[in-house]
Order: sequence, then structure tokens, then C-alpha cells
Amino acid sequence: MRDDLRDDVLKRLEFDYGLKHRSGTVYMRGGECPKCRKKELYSRHDTPWLVICGRPEKCGHTMHVKEIYDDLFEDWSKRAPATDNAPTATARAYLEFGRGFNIELVAGWFTQETYYSSQHNAGSATVRFALEKGGYWERLIDKPARFGKMKARFAPGDSYKGVWWCPPCVDLLEAKELWIVEGIFDAIALVHHGISAVSAMSSNAFPADSLQALVTARPGNLPKLVWALDNEPGAHAYTKRWVRMARELGFTCEAAQIPQRDNRKVDWNDLHQRWQFLDEGDKRDAQFEKDMTIARHHGALLIAENATEKALVMFDWKRRSEFHLEFGNRLYWFKLDLEKYNKAIQELEESEHHDDQQLNNKQMRAKAMQQCGALQRIATCNPKALYYQENKLTDESWYYFRITFAHDAAPIKNTFTSAQIASSAEFKKRLLGIAPGGMFTGTTQQLDAFIEEQTDALKTVQTIDFTGYTREHGAYVYGDVAVRDGKIFKLNEEDFFDMDRLSIKTLSQSVTLNLNTDLEKFDTEWLDIIWQCFGAKGLVALAFWFGSLFAEQIRQHQKSYPFMEIIGEPGAGKSTLIEFLWKLCGRLDYEGFDPTKGTPVARARNFAQVGNLPVVLIESEREKSDGSQTRQYDWDELKTAYNGRSVRSTGVKNNGNDTREPPFRGAVVIGQNHAVNASEPILQRLVHIAMTKDGQTPQTKLLVEKLERMPVDRVSGFLLKATTSESAVMETIRSKVPTYEQTLLALPEIRTVRIAKNHAQLHALVDALVHVVPLKKHQLEATHAEIQNMAKDRQLAINADHPVVVEFWELYEYLNSAAGGLNHSRNDSLIAVNLNDFAKEAAEKRQKVPDMTELKRHLKTSKCPKFVETNRTVCSAWELDAADKPKTVRCWIFQSA
Repeated sequence: MRDDLRDDVLKRLEFDYGLKHRSGTVYMRGGECPKCRKKELYSRHDTPWLVICGRPEKCGHTMHVKEIYDDLFEDWSKRAPATDNAPTATARAYLEFGRGFNIELVAGWFTQETYYSSQHNAGSATVRFALEKGGYWERLIDKPARFGKMKARFAPGDSYKGVWWCPPCVDLLEAKELWIVEGIFDAIALVHHGISAVSAMSSNAFPADSLQALVTARPGNLPKLVWALDNEPGAHAYTKRWVRMARELGFTCEAAQIPQRDNRKVDWNDLHQRWQFLDEGDKRDAQFEKDMTIARHHGALLIAENATEKALVMFDWKRRSEFHLEFGNRLYWFKLDLEKYNKAIQELEESEHHDDQQLNNKQMRAKAMQQCGALQRIATCNPKALYYQENKLTDESWYYFRITFAHDAAPIKNTFTSAQIASSAEFKKRLLGIAPGGMFTGTTQQLDAFIEEQTDALKTVQTIDFTGYTREHGAYVYGDVAVRDGKIFKLNEEDFFDMDRLSIKTLSQSVTLNLNTDLEKFDTEWLDIIWQCFGAKGLVALAFWFGSLFAEQIRQHQKSYPFMEIIGEPGAGKSTLIEFLWKLCGRLDYEGFDPTKGTPVARARNFAQVGNLPVVLIESEREKSDGSQTRQYDWDELKTAYNGRSVRSTGVKNNGNDTREPPFRGAVVIGQNHAVNASEPILQRLVHIAMTKDGQTPQTKLLVEKLERMPVDRVSGFLLKATTSESAVMETIRSKVPTYEQTLLALPEIRTVRIAKNHAQLHALVDALVHVVPLKKHQLEATHAEIQNMAKDRQLAINADHPVVVEFWELYEYLNSAAGGLNHSRNDSLIAVNLNDFAKEAAEKRQKVPDMTELKRHLKTSKCPKFVETNRTVCSAWELDAADKPKTVRCWIFQSA
């Protein structure tokens, strides 16, 4: 390992894992294993290629430094620039220090070239190998991730079909055993260990020309072929196919497969570097022999022609009298009665039948096993446990299985509970329920043995029961895309996200987001349309929506995140705007839910099913037939959501007193025709946008229709661009909010700290929005001015009485002037009103009284006249009792203006 590279690796290993070099040894020890969390991690100090857990039996977790620090191994032109005197310096450094090859062995096999992609506007140095047909294969070695999926390339044309690449040091005429691998680096790796190997260049390429040339050059003296392609499903099918075709040419064939662990691909070059990691001598040789023996065994399992042959291979390896095995996507049970088996062998050896006499040893053993009934099919499909998934918050867990079929049906993936895998009857029922035609006929004892092997050292995947940001893991988890630390991750083949040291998935299926991960297709044409159709108010709504993607982080730092209220007359564009904002997050044909149409449980679930996404409440305020308003939803339910606390508590189904209070992780958006009628604490939590039809023209109508038709794959990149910019966005918010808050509080019109804080957060979000979309200067200025006016208007709304209170005093003035007897107070500075007298007078005058329950709630907030107390006993100034004395009346007391 190069000294500069080694120094970088050592520093990171010490910082990330706590590894310390012990003087007098070549090892670093004492690091924490990321898998078992024990301080048994170690690496070599002189050549820190591998990081290994020192508990080989219980853990044995192994990481290659190229896997965990890939950025150190991707810019070789910077580490070892080529010069006139050393034109291949970069390629040599890559092969020696990135691949672990002996540069003296491979000298002259390669050249250093360059490649430039006009599509990606990027170039890279390459290591190029000439091919037999005159073409070449080259590996890009400078930040290959810039070129998408292309890490290597062939010369244009059909330059590798039918022939292999053979290392110059391999003598094909003398080799007794020839290994055929996929890549050139795999072949070079095996050559380092005395194995004659060639590269087929691809798993789907059969080297027919090269094999035929070998048949011609060595008639009757062909080498044994060992097909050692990568251990991947696609390569498995090709391995079986190539073995059959090579045998037809007269070759004896075997196979070799490297077992894969922890969903990380391991090839022959990786094994070569792991062998190098070990000390010279017996330990390295022993590990080499062990790995090769295991690889040959797995290869023999792969190319077994029938279940009986596979059982023989496993029996020779395990030396157990009974076990399960899979063949052809069916599950079998092997149980050998040695007495019957030996008797069948003896009968075949003594048989005078011509066919029996022609059997070789392998065929005789297979026939004996068939005669003694050693193999029994126990399942018509192949269930395989992929991982264990748990939800720590709800104390629930499942085993996630993939079920493949012998026919052409697509594999099915689903969960089994612990109870369902503990009993053959329950397992059978669950299998039939999720896999059409999947029948398990084994016993519970056979199931126990199968499950024990399947779940041994099974990977654990953490789960969440919502969609979006999980603060505990610092990750955004959507349906098939996740974001963490600015990186985008896609759902793997086993339906979870493998994000460095975190394996996670969401169980929620309520919110479906269609996200396009190709950010080059992200188009911001919609931004100007929003500006032309909705003006600064549209950008304020966009900024709040953008901020909802960071609501958890904002609340964590600033303790709260406001609610947004968008109101306006029908046709003002509220629904169009909200539906498009949803489209920016990949959610189609959705606006929100009406809380008055759902039960408290349904509302609570709607609030709990997203994280760092909006929860939109629509049409919660209704008009009565006579045009008056009535409140249908208790907005006070939302108070705790402002600070991210639970909106509802539920009991846990156990024998204790446990309750579950899921925190509110999203942001609240209210969209309706009428303004929210609520208590002052709720009104203070709102940022209010009132939309009108002003400015609507035929041109804006066409633009809005264009906005509605805009494909989701052109705009859903907004969510990914925003979340991958988390660091920059949060830095802007943290630095700008205090400044804007002081600016707002300095305005004479604003006296409420909460209003200033809410709108300061909006100001900061507008500034942070420029990290994602290109806002023009005049748009920024207009949006900031709009937010400041919103803050002033909100303060005025807070200062004013509630509409129900205003309605009450207007009716009081009318009734009191007409009847002259609603105020029972003898003190001119006070007003004493009996609400029953008030309702009676209103009925006589055919006036409609506000709902009494609502009235009593809101009268306590009356500012003009100011509320004093309720239900005070007063001596009426005008009403007498039966004894002609002032009557005692219970009244609501207000301070006269």
C-alpha cells in the first residue's frame, strides 16, 4: 500500500472505529465492530487492507477498506500522476495499490490510456488490456461514479465474443486445470497463486472459439475446466449452460463459487487481497486452501444435474444422515438409512444386469439412494429467509422471506411471524396464503431444522411505520428511494435500504411517492409558472412546503414549526397549488383529507404516517344553509403538533399501563374557503395566505393547465434535490432565523414573539430555497415583503376578537337598545349579561344566536369589552323578584369600554 494512501486509511480507521496501534506488533486493535458492537475489531498496521472482527465464530465481520473508504481509491491520477518518464505511473499505482497485484508479474500486459465522455463532460485515465481479436478492454480509474453505471468499456465492435483473454504467463498447452472467470482482474488474481486462469470477459460470453482451438491443439489431452464466474443469479444460469456446452466439446467440467456474505459482492480479486492480508507462510496457505475447497463445493452444488446428485455432494460435505436441500426451486429432505443404502450398493455391485455393470461409482451411489428412498420432497417452492425485521417502537417483529417457484412465476416476498415458522401447520397455511400453489408437506421437526439453518446469523433490518424522515436514524425513507447524508439510495433486491452501517425499510404503504432519481431530468419551468399565476403568495407556499421537508430538524433546533393556512374563495387556485406542491414530492392526484369525515383514530393515523412531509387538512370549515359559519373540527387538537408532540395517545395491548404516543413528525397545512375559527393559541401558530381571483387572465388559465399536465418525473426531483442539500439548507436556517426574528420584533406592528418566530422561519426558508431552485432577485424581494405583511396581518388578527364574539356583541347592542334590559350591572364600568336572558330576547326578536357551547368558549377571549369572569352572582339593576326586591342573577361580567 502506498505510504500516502496508508496514512489516510490509518487516520480514518482510528477516528471511525477506534483502532489503536499496539507497539511491538503489526496490528491495530480495540475497534468497535459495526455488526456485533464488540471491541474486537482489528486490522494490520503495515497493510490495512481489511478490517476484521476478532470473533470468527460468533461474528467474523470483514470489511475491505475499498468498500468503506471508496473515495480514497477513485482518483489515481491525483495520487500518482503520469509523467514523460513514467507514462504508466497512474495505471501501475492502480494495479499495485488498488488491486494488490505484483507489478513485476503484470508488466507489459497493459497500457495507460485516457477516456473522455462528452455526455458526462468528464474524462479519466484508464488501464487498457489488448484482446485477441484486436480490440481492447479498459477500466476507468479516476472517479468512475461520474460516468454512471459504466466503470469499464470495450473497444467499439464485437471484439471479445467467442474468445477469452489469457494472461501471457499462462501456457494453455501445458495446463492440467484451467479456470474460466469473468473479469481480467479475476484471472490475474488467480495467476498470482499458481492457478492457470483466463477471462471470459462476461458471464454471458461463451469462449467457443478459444475452447475449439484448445480441442484442436490438445486432442485427447484436454485440461479440466473450472467455471468460476461471479456468484450472481444471472451468472448461475450461464455457468450451468456453459458447463453443458463445454462437456459436449469433450471437456471435463467443474465449477467454483465464492460464498457471499452481508449482501456484498466478493470476487477472486477480493479474495486475493484478503490472502495478502494474512502473514506469509502456513496461515496464508491454509486460508487459501480452505477458501478454494469451499468454492469448489459451492460450485459442485451449483452444477448438480438433479436433486439426488446434489444430495450426494452435500452428504459428502456434511456427513450428516439427514438434512434439507433445495433443487429446481423445490425443497427436499434427505434421510439416509445406512443399512438400506449399503445393501443397495452391494446388490448393484453383484448385479449381472448389463446396465448396472456399466455404472461408475457416482452413478451407482445415486441409484442406490433412489432405491432406498433417501430423498423426499417437502415443499413445491423454495422459501428463503432474507432477514429479520423489527419495529422497536411497537415491539413487533417479522421474518422476511423470498419464495421462488419451480415454474415461471415471479418470486414473492412477504413476512412470517415467529408463530408461523414455529409450526408446520401454521407455516403451511401462511405459505398457501401468500404463494399460490406453495405447499409445505414436511413435519414440524423438518421445519425446525430448515428454519434453524435459515435464521442462523440472520441479518436484522430496522423498520419504521411511516414514510419520510426518521430522526432516530438521520435518514429520509420513502417507498423505493432513501436519502442519508446527502446520498441517494435505492431499494435493494431484498426490499430494504443498505445505507453504510444502517439497514432500514418502511412498513407504511399509505403514502406512495413516485420519485425520479435521475436529477438531470429535473426541470424548473414550473417555478416561473407559479410566479406568474400566484405571485409572491405562491412562492411563500412553496417555501413553507420546502420547509416541511426539514420540519423535524427545525423543531430539533428551534423547538417549533408553524402551521400554514391557505384560504380563498372557490376558484382562487388553492387546490391547484396544493396538488402541484404534492407533485413536487412525487405524490399524484392528492390534496389532503377532511378531518370532519374521519374518526379520531383515522385522524391520528393520518398525522402519524409521514415524517418531514405535509399533512394537509381540507374543507374543515363549513357554511350553514343561511351562509353563517360553523366550526366542525376542534383545532385545539393541533396545539401539540406545533412542537412535534403527539396529537393522540393510545393504549398498548398488554397487561400493563403502557401507552403509545407517536410524535408528530410532519408539518400542518390547512386548505379551505374560510379562515380558521379557533382560539388565540392556534391562531398564533398559523402563517396565513389569503388567495384571490385578482390577476387571473386567459393566459394564467393556460399556464395553470400546463402546470396540471406537467409529468411527475420532471418535477419530483425537487424533493431529492432538497433532501440531498440538507446540510446547506439547515445551515442557512440556523443562521438566518434569529436575525429575521429580531427584525420582525423591531417592527411596531408586531408584539407577539411567536408570530415573529414563525415568519422569521419563513424568511429563512426563502433564502434556503435558492439551494434547490433558481429564484430571481425581484422574486426574493417580493416574497420577503409578502412574509412581512403576513406577519403584520397575523398580529392584527390576534388583536381582534373572535368572529363569534364580534357577532355576540353586535347582537347585544341591538337587543339591549331595543329591550333596554340585558345589562344587570349596577356599576357603570361593568357589563353583566345573563346568557339565558340574551337568548330569550334574541328569540323574541327573531335573531339567530350563535351556538351556546361555542359562544361560552369564545366569550372568555373577549377583548372589547374585556372579559372579567363568568357566573358571578349580581343584584339586578332592573329586574325584581316576587318581593319587589332586586333579583339575584348569575351573569357573565365584562369591563365596559
